[in-house]
Amino acid sequence: MGVSTARPEKGICVVTADFPPVNALPVQGWYDLADTLRAAGRDPGTRCVVLAAAGRGFNAGVDIKEMQRDTGHSALVGANRGCYEAFAAVYECEVPVVAAVNGFCLGGGIGLVGNADAIVASDDATFGLPELDRGALGAATHLARLVPQHLMRALYYTSRTATAQQLHAHGSVWRVVPREELTAAALELAREIARKDGDLIRLAKAAINGIDPVDVHRSYRFEQGFTFEANLSGVADRVRDTFGKDTFGEEDRA
Repeated sequence: MGVSTARPEKGICVVTADFPPVNALPVQGWYDLADTLRAAGRDPGTRCVVLAAAGRGFNAGVDIKEMQRDTGHSALVGANRGCYEAFAAVYECEVPVVAAVNGFCLGGGIGLVGNADAIVASDDATFGLPELDRGALGAATHLARLVPQHLMRALYYTSRTATAQQLHAHGSVWRVVPREELTAAALELAREIARKDGDLIRLAKAAINGIDPVDVHRSYRFEQGFTFEANLSGVADRVRDTFGKDTFGEEDRA
């Protein structure tokens, strides 16, 4: 349980998150993931990082129960900052990051894969932001890197998910494979990247980040401000308390 690393082949570091039962990360988990990713990228022997997850799904976002147990705002602030650090660690990793996505990729998971350099997904993978159903906002910055603008908005407002096959059609997922072939497919891509000159691949990563049209750090931080406002105003608690219930009355339906 937690964040672990493995080096199955020369030049490749696999970072795996394992937070049962659904990989909803607690505050410390986000920081641990960030620290591990940064350390992997700094290692001169690393030419590509594979970001993977154990268990039922890739990532279910933040640990809502941890937030609900907190009588103040320390868990919320911690989650905001932890997610920011983890997302930035993927984006700023000194070498390319390949995300190997299995099962569900929700909330904070979108922030991780949206900042990755490439995505390989299992054929049962789904991607989405259920934030509005959880009393939160955020990561539209990263969903917009996966799908066209209007689809991003529709997915965001409805809390619906998109399949790996749909994202592959949009060009944001490199390959879709059966779940049992996910690790091999991710390593295959990582291996091809790792064959490049180690110094040159780091320069390439820095150069590509430098020409990004959107400042992902500033954009995501802007979104986080509205998440905090929703919590301070009581809107977030109201929505979280009704999650899973049908609160749309007959008058509203009409």
